Amino acid sequence: MRLILFVILLALLLRGYEWVAHDYRMPWTPLSLAAPIGPFTTRKIDALADDTPQCHRLLEEASIGYSPLPPVDAGPQCGYDNGVTLTRDRPQAIAYSPAAKTSCPMAVSLVLWEKQIVNAAAARHLGTSVEEIVTYGSYSCRRVNNAQTGNFSEHATANAIDIAAFRLADGRTVSVAGHWDADDERSRFLKAVRDGGCEIFATTLSPDYNKAHRDHLHFDQARRGGSHYCR
Repeated sequence: MRLILFVILLALLLRGYEWVAHDYRMPWTPLSLAAPIGPFTTRKIDALADDTPQCHRLLEEASIGYSPLPPVDAGPQCGYDNGVTLTRDRPQAIAYSPAAKTSCPMAVSLVLWEKQIVNAAAARHLGTSVEEIVTYGSYSCRRVNNAQTGNFSEHATANAIDIAAFRLADGRTVSVAGHWDADDERSRFLKAVRDGGCEIFATTLSPDYNKAHRDHLHFDQARRGGSHYCR
């Protein structure tokens, strides 16, 4: 009887170990673009800033079409050496207009956002899918809010992107400027993709933040020690 109890206990311990060792919610579990978003997803994305080969491997393992970009050196505050373009050469992939040229960690973040937030929100609120995301671009060597002084923006290192609108499979276009306060399914969709972005990106800013963001959603992965800003 003791032997049987020991075997049962050992089996339970091994099962528990397997769960702890491989569960996506654990901080030591490697990031996977197929796994749900967990409490440490943003920190795992943050770590990719120092491991471009692993960032590329994540995109390759998920069969995400991408092309590495040549490094850009525009001074001490601007440029990048880990840029990629999401080529969107997969069936049912969401295109970007213009093409999303971002740091590799931002590209990984966008893929997670598309797969786990945007597609689900479009089906739930709009009854269709998103074919194209219209942006105001990613890389731009400038300061925050285009000011003449102050801190440089995350756009200066291709670590941010501004989303303006979504073109749907049924021909409609849902824009942040036109539909954020529409009080209908379009507004609910936009707020759902904003709220979902807060789970993935270090900073998520919308028209609820200030007038400078009245026509777009701003996402970035600023390295702020794991803290999030969502508005």
